[in-house]
Amino acid sequence: MNAAANPAGRALWFIESHFAGELSLDEIASCGCVSRFHLSRAFEAATGYSVMRYVRARRLTEAARRLARGAPDILAVAVDAGYGSHEAFTRAFREQFGLTPEALRAQGHLDNIALVEPIKMEESLLAHLEAPRFVDGTPLLVAGLSERYNCESSSGIPAQWQRFSAINGKVPGQIGQVAYGVSYNADDSGNFDYLCGVEVADFSGLPDELSRVRIGAQRYAVFTHREHISTIRRTCNTIWNKWLPESGHTPADAPNFERYSEQFNPVTGMGGVEIWVPLKT
Repeated sequence: MNAAANPAGRALWFIESHFAGELSLDEIASCGCVSRFHLSRAFEAATGYSVMRYVRARRLTEAARRLARGAPDILAVAVDAGYGSHEAFTRAFREQFGLTPEALRAQGHLDNIALVEPIKMEESLLAHLEAPRFVDGTPLLVAGLSERYNCESSSGIPAQWQRFSAINGKVPGQIGQVAYGVSYNADDSGNFDYLCGVEVADFSGLPDELSRVRIGAQRYAVFTHREHISTIRRTCNTIWNKWLPESGHTPADAPNFERYSEQFNPVTGMGGVEIWVPLKT
């Protein structure tokens, strides 16, 4: 993949060239010539990281190298990594590597920690992405189970679908058997809410344990993913890093979702799924 041809590749180049200084999501998105919303989706699809989590991981990796070489002043290392206090640096460092900066410096090597090295843009794109259809979506009420994820924890989504399957068909006010996987409420740190649910007539009769999301009227580009569900990231990567930049369309900062028709088989993972990408009009 040519790094100059897609938003994630441009962002990676800019981050690797500038992470020693101040960096914001807006600045990185500007370098990629896309909105922060577009960059967040494109970067996650291509790398599995949120933009700012990757920046943090790269800074902490370089800090770990300095500490393993015996850097005498941990606060100076913390400040260079973008932290204003020893305490904040220690919390982030322990979360990333599982030990404190002092412990790493004392052991003097990196053998037992997982460093985050620069990502090379080798994630394959589809050779041919089916042309989307364009839909003016009407308002949609979706109810089901919702969890908060980040890029690294999103591997828990299949288990969430497994839990939802036990109540699918029993949701009060449910309309039809089509299921929706809705991503919404994303923040700059790469956290987002994901709801497994179904369309409902209204929210009034829902039990408290069910979450709900109201999706407004919106223009969408709708893509069909026909392969096994486990390869959906490859299709998403192609949409966000190739199709959108080349299409002239701009994504809207609105919920995006997968639509699973009755033909989708949750046991085999086959049957096809639609990916609905919101567009600015």
